[in-house]
Amino acid sequence: MSKRSTKGLIVAGVLVFVLVAAIMTSDFEPYYDSPQELPTFPDGHSGQSIFDGDDELVENSLPYAIFEQYGFVLIPLAVLMFGAMVGGVVISKEEVEE
Repeated sequence: MSKRSTKGLIVAGVLVFVLVAAIMTSDFEPYYDSPQELPTFPDGHSGQSIFDGDDELVENSLPYAIFEQYGFVLIPLAVLMFGAMVGGVVISKEEVEE
């Protein structure tokens, strides 16, 4: 096995470890058997807002769930998606040069 493939396997193993650790540390406590309505955007017309009186996010809002509860899962996924995007650009440039 070459050094390059060994490094690739190590990086892939670290990424899998980080993703599994992020998922395991997330709090998946609010389980529901049916869909729940969550306020998504501040809206003065419907009476539901994602902000409370102190301009803090309401815990029962979609932005709070995505960025506060599951933020540790999003960070490694964002890094992975960025790497995939850069890899796609590199591969497309290699095809054009040939």
